[in-house]
Amino acid sequence: MVKRSQSEDAEDARDAQDLREVKLRVYAGDVIAMGPGKADLLDAINVTGSISGAGRALGMSYRRCWELVFIMNAQFIEPLVLSAKGGSNGGGAELSPLGNDVLKRYRAMERRAKKAIALDVERMRSLLKSQFE
Repeated sequence: MVKRSQSEDAEDARDAQDLREVKLRVYAGDVIAMGPGKADLLDAINVTGSISGAGRALGMSYRRCWELVFIMNAQFIEPLVLSAKGGSNGGGAELSPLGNDVLKRYRAMERRAKKAIALDVERMRSLLKSQFE
């Protein structure tokens, strides 16, 4: 598991909040291979060291987390998440080297996309009706 600093986690949280209006998705055919929810799941697995812990942190069911992990692992050339079955040592999960690379690249793509469209988003927001009308 790659340890991240609190400042990196805080920066990613701010970036995720700022990206509410833009959701970057990478498709493999008709399947979303990587998107904001899957990236958040990879981040949570990185932090918690388990799929169940990631689900609890995200308010997501264990089954849904496993479905997303299965989809990601099936779409890339190598698994993004490596898991060990439970037992006396408890099991766990971690990102593979490819998983860490995909997550890092995806977050960089999000940041670049946000910067590229920031002025257009600001202008479009100025054209919206007030939510309090």
